[in-house]
Amino acid sequence: MTATNNAGSWVRSWGASPQAAHDGLGSLDDHPPLADVTLRQVVRISGGGRRVRIRFTNEFGTAPFTIGAARVGLAATGGGVQAGSERVLTFSGTSAVTVPAGAPILSDPVDLPLPALAKLSISLYLPGRVETCTCHDPALETGWTIPGNAVAAPTLPENAEVLPVRALISAVELLPDGPAKTIVMVGDSRTDGAGSTPDANHSWPELLAERLAERGVAAGYVSNQGISGNRMLNDGIGVAALARFDRDVLATPGLGHVVLSVGGNDIGISFAPRDDGPLADFLKMFPGAPVTTDDVIAGYRQLVTRARERGVRVYATTIAPFEGAEIHTPEAESARQTVNDWIRTGGAFDAVLDFDAVWRDPARPSRIREDFHAGDHLHGNDAGYQALADSIDLSLFS
Repeated sequence: MTATNNAGSWVRSWGASPQAAHDGLGSLDDHPPLADVTLRQVVRISGGGRRVRIRFTNEFGTAPFTIGAARVGLAATGGGVQAGSERVLTFSGTSAVTVPAGAPILSDPVDLPLPALAKLSISLYLPGRVETCTCHDPALETGWTIPGNAVAAPTLPENAEVLPVRALISAVELLPDGPAKTIVMVGDSRTDGAGSTPDANHSWPELLAERLAERGVAAGYVSNQGISGNRMLNDGIGVAALARFDRDVLATPGLGHVVLSVGGNDIGISFAPRDDGPLADFLKMFPGAPVTTDDVIAGYRQLVTRARERGVRVYATTIAPFEGAEIHTPEAESARQTVNDWIRTGGAFDAVLDFDAVWRDPARPSRIREDFHAGDHLHGNDAGYQALADSIDLSLFS
């Protein structure tokens, strides 16, 4: 089974799954409203191309908002833009556009030759107020707010302040120079890159993109659709993977491969300790009845079926250990092992990426190796995510 050859067609080279601000980690809670302000954000693409368009998003907005001006260019250090790379973005030929509530909007394409792994600076001016911000929380790449219209500023003004989320942008799409396909990873915080060094692009999908770029693999376009705290079956922090799969994965331009790295939070939350301490307050962010291992396996089967209808290959990662984390219980460990056994032996996937085998401590397999976790026994550190990326057979994407 092979996906369509996408020579001369758009492919997604960067993505961040949209969330409602109130369904995130709360990073925007104490931030001033977005009004008469410029947002400047940096993203690192995976594969390169010759034309670019930006997907802006108001998909969780409760009211329309207006983009008064927008630009894209190659990012310089410290929030600047490389001279000569600036491009004015338009929308059906106009410099301003109103984005309807509940909708995304694509900019018009602009010519901008981009090598693989280039960092882009995206600036948009919001002349009015954004009532409800569609975002991705956390950003893991520093962005800024600047008072007034500063989209043309070549360097970051002194009055810029840090923007704690990825706001109002969800994808960068390119016209590649040759055949290309996009790999979409759908997952939770471990896919999102929680625990990695900010501004270093050290999530395992980004590190995999580096390996693919070095080898010149045509399917070197990566869209990371991980959401920290996300589950497969129930909403909570972000919309459940089953519910967002069509938008975040199947609608991806140039889709060639899907990597499923979900289910860990479904198990962890369902079997977490029930008490009246701080953990109880955290668990309130995850509504819905506890699920069983059969429920999780049925969810995987649904995702596989829907992806295969698009003619793409579907891979899955095993669920890595998390003993030592607050949500861990012996029951959760038993459920993790049951689901992992099915992932490895059930024959549902075109290939299995055994992240459990990469991260587990040989002396205590229910725990992550000490040199691979971020101090919480749950998320990876830079070395842990590098180990995951290095373990992946690149021929799966050739």
